[in-house]
Amino acid sequence: MTTFFPEGTLLGSPENKAALSSLTALEGAMEHGKLLEAVAQKCESDLTLRFDLGGIPAYMPREEVALTEDDTPIRDIAVITRVGKPCVFLIDRIVLSPEPHLYLSRKKAQEKCLEEYLDTLEIGDLLPAKVTHLEPFGAFCDIGCGIPSLISIDCISVSRISHPSDRFFTGQEILCALRNRDECRLGKRGRISLTHKELLGTWQENADRFRSGQTVMGIVRSVESYGVFIELAPNLAGLAEYRDDVKPGDGCSVYIKSILPQKMKIKLVLIDTFPAPAPSPPEYFIRSGSIREFHYATT
Repeated sequence: MTTFFPEGTLLGSPENKAALSSLTALEGAMEHGKLLEAVAQKCESDLTLRFDLGGIPAYMPREEVALTEDDTPIRDIAVITRVGKPCVFLIDRIVLSPEPHLYLSRKKAQEKCLEEYLDTLEIGDLLPAKVTHLEPFGAFCDIGCGIPSLISIDCISVSRISHPSDRFFTGQEILCALRNRDECRLGKRGRISLTHKELLGTWQENADRFRSGQTVMGIVRSVESYGVFIELAPNLAGLAEYRDDVKPGDGCSVYIKSILPQKMKIKLVLIDTFPAPAPSPPEYFIRSGSIREFHYATT
């Protein structure tokens, strides 16, 4: 069974290097429908991508660069920006005369990923992803063979954030769960959306890591007239008394005054502030299988 990964994962693997090592190995990879990866070296004026596969030239025509919604033509910028980046592909054909050269298809690799992997997933199933770029409304991720999907900002964590960069960085490898397939079409299939916050634990699971009387680090997430909300973990925040010398994004140290499971509240005392720390890697409470329901509650 073929395993599908976000683009770039195969590039340095021994199997990929071996498949690109000779014409005979490339012929074998084409015969077995093997997914390969290489870096696009240049883009010609007709928007054909060029590759060097162990000294053998290879070409990826514009129409084979990506699977698009309803098979609409791929945008020029989507082709141009592949230069210098890993591209997953299947070998479409090998031409031996007058000199050996190959034709590649990233589109067919993505179709294979959809049919044999993504289309088999059910709502709530976990899958690995790689963050490709961040927008104010969410994080775009590669969920296999360069196929894009979105984690909307409200699905990144329970604790509210001002921007996805508060949690993620471009190129970061994360886990997520399939949230929905909407009515938009990617080829013949509904576009996939993702969620992330369910993997970060319930209120109680996070609160169990802390004790009253501890002084810990946190991040200021919002300043209200009645107090300051401070994040202790992505799915856990507490409230400290209002101060006018703090702002969202500040790092801080806080004293845990009390933890009230029945009310799902944590009372804090703000001790000190300091520059915002860099986002830390997510700590997942669920790492495999699927999520059929999620109760953000004390049990």
